[in-house]
Amino acid sequence: MTPSDLLARLRLPVVAAPMFLASGPELVIAASRAGIVGSFPTPNCRTVEQLDDWLTQITTALDAEPEAAPWALNLITHSTNARLGDDLEMVAKHQPPVVITALGSPKPVIETVHAYGGIVLADVVSLKLARKAADAGADGLVCVSTGAGGHTGHLSPLSFIAAVRASFDGLVCVGGGIATGAGIAGAVAAGADLVYMGTRFLATPESIAIEEHKQMVVDSGIDDLVVSAAVTGTPASWLRPSLEAVGIDPSSAGAIDRNYSSEMSNIRRWKDTWAAGQGLDNINAIETTAEIVDRLEVEYDAAWQRAGRALNVGPPDPLRPWCAE
Repeated sequence: MTPSDLLARLRLPVVAAPMFLASGPELVIAASRAGIVGSFPTPNCRTVEQLDDWLTQITTALDAEPEAAPWALNLITHSTNARLGDDLEMVAKHQPPVVITALGSPKPVIETVHAYGGIVLADVVSLKLARKAADAGADGLVCVSTGAGGHTGHLSPLSFIAAVRASFDGLVCVGGGIATGAGIAGAVAAGADLVYMGTRFLATPESIAIEEHKQMVVDSGIDDLVVSAAVTGTPASWLRPSLEAVGIDPSSAGAIDRNYSSEMSNIRRWKDTWAAGQGLDNINAIETTAEIVDRLEVEYDAAWQRAGRALNVGPPDPLRPWCAE
């Protein structure tokens, strides 16, 4: 599959981003059936055997539905992930169409994925890391920007897209607080091929997040978020009420070593501390993935119609060009 093949098979240029302790087989399958890329991170599986079971469940469901969108697997390539070799064996066995690397170089997975014709996207948070991932042979870059949930970025999405596009002609995916169809259209207009959406799909029946986390996403807004390294040692975007409930001071820099393994000791850090991105104010209920994608498509089409009216009429109101007839 080529990047062009991937985009051609999508109803919307969206990836339901891999979320730790929230994305599982049901969400991947529902997203792909709805016409967007479904994904999950391998650390959500405690064992390689469980990963094998999840991948079998996904491939069995989606291989029988050729109209479904391609799906993706997220691999942590940080040096603390001692299971990377075993996870790569599962990649070779089940052949996910897209593999997204995170928290490390994509180089360890490229040969395996390219051998069966898959695509490798590299999750990056800076232009320096983007250049390294491109030099390593990644087919695309996931530009994690400010506003993203979980381990977040610090660059403006628009600035990040522009900087990457100046020297990279592969797939560009951008994430960071995008939760509406208009946001998707804006990112595409700015030069992105795909948009990462995680938090938007967290409060769904298909998500494996606990119900209290889902409800807090529904009940919270942007002002309830805080970026802190106090949980994992790396800056991440958290729901402040969840940190306060377990006695964590969000202003603390923390003394926690970075650790991205699947060990239970690491998972406990996240169990009762809940992440979210800046798209919270657009989430008002627990809805199915299919319902969300339907709404995103309507919003996406409306955004392009507004843009078209602004381009093809004149002279418009300079403050509200989309309102011109």
